Order: sequence, then C-alpha cells, then structure tokens
Amino acid sequence: MRALHADTGYLLYRLGLRSGQLFNTFLQESGLRLRHYAVLRFLATAEGSLQRELSARLGYDPSAIVGLVDDLEKLGFAERRPAPDDRRSRIVVLTEDGRAFLRGTDEAGLRVTNELLGPLGPAERETLHALLLRVAEDGLT
Repeated sequence: MRALHADTGYLLYRLGLRSGQLFNTFLQESGLRLRHYAVLRFLATAEGSLQRELSARLGYDPSAIVGLVDDLEKLGFAERRPAPDDRRSRIVVLTEDGRAFLRGTDEAGLRVTNELLGPLGPAERETLHALLLRVAEDGLT
C-alpha cells in the first residue's frame, strides 16, 4: 500500500486546503471568503457576466452564485444590470469599490503564495505554475 504523501492528488488537495485557509484568514476582516474573491477576480477580467456563466466558469453551483453575488452587492463590490441582449437576463459587473478591494488584496495574495511556495525557488515556482495550468487547462476554459 502506498503512503498517503506518495499520492499527488492528495498533496494537491492538501495544498488547496492550506491555500484556502490562509486566504480566508486574510479575507476574514472584510467578511468575505475565497469564493467571493474568486467571483470578484473573474469579474475583473470581464465587462460583465451572466450568473450562469459565473457558475460554469468558476465551477460553483448556480444557487451558490446567487448568494455570493447578493453578498457582493450588499458590500457595493458588484451589481446586477440588465443584459444588453436580453432584458430578462441580468449581468453581474464589478464596481469601482470592488476594483479598489481587489487592488488591496494583491499584496495579501502574494503573501499567501509566498508562504505556500516558500521552499521553492523562482524557477521552480514558474515551472509549478506552468504545470498546474497545463493540468487544469480543461477546467479553466
């Protein structure tokens, strides 16, 4: 029988948990969680997104997206607007306050990454990032 730490999937799972814990600790003061942050980061790369697109791109249940967007709207970080193509649909857009919040989290994100990847040198970090992108490619499109 293989040792648990010989299982790459388990190691990735543990690293993901640790990353989420570190980032959620940082976000705790704002009242947000990593899932909120992921929605904001996605919206920062789009001119707006339908909630169903957010669900599909982030891999979150559609009902979870509704709650996350509700939370972000209450904080003034995102807002729902009528979709230009379909008045019945709403797109979610990042507000200026949301952009400012993200700018404020950039340094914390780097600290989390540096803590997680502390044992690796710069070239190893680049290699790890490239490999993770390649492995995750199907789920990122």
